[in-house]
Order: sequence, then structure tokens, then C-alpha cells
Amino acid sequence: MGKIKLSEISTRAPKDLDKDKTKKKIQEILDDLDNLQNLLYAENKHSLLVVIQGMDASGKDGAIRNVFGKLNPQGVAVKSFKTPTSEELAHDFLWRIHSHAPAKGMIQLFNRSHYEDILITRVHKWCDDKTAMRRMKAINDFEQLLQEHNNTHILKFYLHVSPEEQQQRLQERIKDPEKQWKYNENDFAEAKLWDVYMQMYEDCFENCNDAPWTIVPSDQNWYKEFIIASAVYDMLKSLDMKFPGLKK
Repeated sequence: MGKIKLSEISTRAPKDLDKDKTKKKIQEILDDLDNLQNLLYAENKHSLLVVIQGMDASGKDGAIRNVFGKLNPQGVAVKSFKTPTSEELAHDFLWRIHSHAPAKGMIQLFNRSHYEDILITRVHKWCDDKTAMRRMKAINDFEQLLQEHNNTHILKFYLHVSPEEQQQRLQERIKDPEKQWKYNENDFAEAKLWDVYMQMYEDCFENCNDAPWTIVPSDQNWYKEFIIASAVYDMLKSLDMKFPGLKK
């Protein structure tokens, strides 16, 4: 993949895409995903790691709820990675990540991920470029380890929202009583660092792309969910899984 320039990628669905037909297609895909996830769990040969990254208010929580919320909870786990604890900081940066890698038969969702350690840390200059490059190599090695030694398939999504849409959603968190619990004053300060974040994300895409990234236009939730659900469906379908027979 060539160098990704986020400023050159639309944050919206193609104009000729029919919203109602696409939403109907999403429901069909989700029904099929339910069956595929059951098959993944029963066969117990593969696992799937779904990494979801994006700026504040890009819709990470909604994507997880609406795409994966109807799947069997026995076979799906979600982990949100927040500010590291003192114990986590006393270890290498991947220590807290590895224990949440998916077991065979499981779908593991990362709401933010190990990539925060080369994103927000660089934006705020808590991590210099030399350290960041070493971490990128470690991330590539880690993902290769999961793929080669545990049959883990990795899908990585960047939820590509426009700064205008982000500001609108952040304002909704102030005004809408059902969203006020999400309000964090610091989100507005982070939004002012938009250009630096874009630069760090583009560097991440360029250097950590062995498991490729999907840039998901996310100003419209229905299109975001369609892209993610379709990618997960295509991945699971490609595994050509079969239900095990009777145990002998």
C-alpha cells in the first residue's frame, strides 16, 4: 500500500449509494455473521482480532454495539484500552495487550489498542521518534506472532471522521442527556491537535501495515457499519470453516 493521505479520503459514503438499500444489506450481513461466528466458535481452529481506532467521537462504541452486539456473547470479547495503570507502565508496552489476544474460536474486539502507544504518546511527545519506530517493529512482530502461531486473523479499522462532524458530536455530548455520560472536557483539547494526530496516524499506516488497515468513512454511521460488517463477513467466509463431526 502506498502512503495514505487522510486529507485525500472522503469521510462520507459515495453519493450514489442508496442508504435504505445499504441498511437492509447490513441486516442481511449481520444475520450471516451470526451463523459464521457460531461456526468459528464450534470449529475452534481460527480466531479473529478486530482493532478499531479513531479520533474521539468517531463512533467506535457504536460500531462495536451495532455490528457485533447481536452475536453470541460466549464467542465475542471487547477490551477498551485506557490510560495505562502503574502496574502496566512497569512492563513493556505490549504486556497488557497480549493477555487479551483472542483464543481459538473467539472474536476479540479492541476499542483503541496497542496503537495508542505510537499515537497519543507521539502527539504529546511522551515517546520520541526512535522509540516509536522500535515500538512499530515490535507491533509488527506481535501481530505476526498471532497470525503464524495461533491462526489469528487481524482486521484493523481506522474510523475516518471529519473535524466538523467530530465537533458536532462532541457538542451533542454536552446537550443530549443520553450522551452526557460520554462528555470529557479533554476531548476538546485533543481535537485542537487534529493535524498532529493525522500525521501520526498516517505514519502508523505506513509502518504497521503487514496486517492492512481499512480506512472507514465514518461521518454516516450506517456506512461505517456497512464497511466493517462487510469486511468481517468476507474474512470469516474466506476461512471455509466446517462444523466438527461427532467426537470419537
